[in-house]
Amino acid sequence: MDLTTRYLGLDLRTPLVASSCPLTGRLRHLQRLEDAGISAVVLPSLFEEQLVHDSLQVHGVWEETGGVGAEATSYFPDSQDVQIGARDHLALVSAAKDALSIPVIASLNGVTPGGWASHARALAAAGADAIELNMYAMASDPTVPGGDLETRQLDLIGEVRDAVAVPLAVKLGPFYSSLAHFAVQVVEAGADGLVLFNRFYQPDLDLDAKAVVPRLVLSTPEEMRLPLRWVGLLFSQIDANLALTTGVHSGMDAAKALLAGADVTMMASALLLNGPEHVRQVEQELVELLTQHGYDSVTQLRGSYSRVSMPDPVGWERANYLHVLASWAPFQAVGAAQAYRSVSDHAVQ
Repeated sequence: MDLTTRYLGLDLRTPLVASSCPLTGRLRHLQRLEDAGISAVVLPSLFEEQLVHDSLQVHGVWEETGGVGAEATSYFPDSQDVQIGARDHLALVSAAKDALSIPVIASLNGVTPGGWASHARALAAAGADAIELNMYAMASDPTVPGGDLETRQLDLIGEVRDAVAVPLAVKLGPFYSSLAHFAVQVVEAGADGLVLFNRFYQPDLDLDAKAVVPRLVLSTPEEMRLPLRWVGLLFSQIDANLALTTGVHSGMDAAKALLAGADVTMMASALLLNGPEHVRQVEQELVELLTQHGYDSVTQLRGSYSRVSMPDPVGWERANYLHVLASWAPFQAVGAAQAYRSVSDHAVQ
């Protein structure tokens, strides 16, 4: 079975990639992932907000100690060093490149136009084989039109593309007024690949603390349907690689992603739940499924169930919505209501 694939100009042994998560932030876990058979890793995002916070703390120390022991000022870093706060992250990129034989993809989530470009250059200089731009932003300002937000993001992508020579992927969320059109624009701005989709972690309310608090909820296979649909719709419509992330837990999930048209499938929650060695099981299941259905390679499989390959392509669009509604039976509604009440009762307890 030929599981090889190509993503962002990188030749990969399989389409199984570890997405950005806590596991990919530690060298020992990265080595376990490689030993288990993962074909590439995406490191945790470098957040510009954190770098700004760290820089402000350093400058705060300078201000508090100003004029005290002038001979000791040489111990402080140069205030013009743009990488204050990023040293540990850049060290991880370098260490991962030295320790691993698989591609290392760095992830970046910026705030300012200059920040995106400068930090992208630093990640590339540290040895990253590719860079993934993590476009995680909330359109919460009612005075800013959606078109303005999209223009800003396209400008940022263009600036990063001009700043680095390594391949560039853009990780998007699904919340665009015309996602297909925007995807084309992202590729035209310089993206070599799209990662679908970014999971927007939703806040919760803590009544005792009277605070808005974060709640980490890992993905489930059911969440894969949204990126699966858009991979199937975008396949062959854009001149870029497609990576499906969110909800990939098994070989069956990976096979579906490839059938829809993904070049790679990315996993995070499944690895956090089951450990890095879960990669072996997913790969084995994928091989068994391909063999069972008569496929010889990932290349043969890819996109064979996409919108352009299906005899009835509208199944990916509105007709699918009508079919789902028509297929709902009364006894299913009763069972679903009972299951919902059970889950709700458990959550309250």
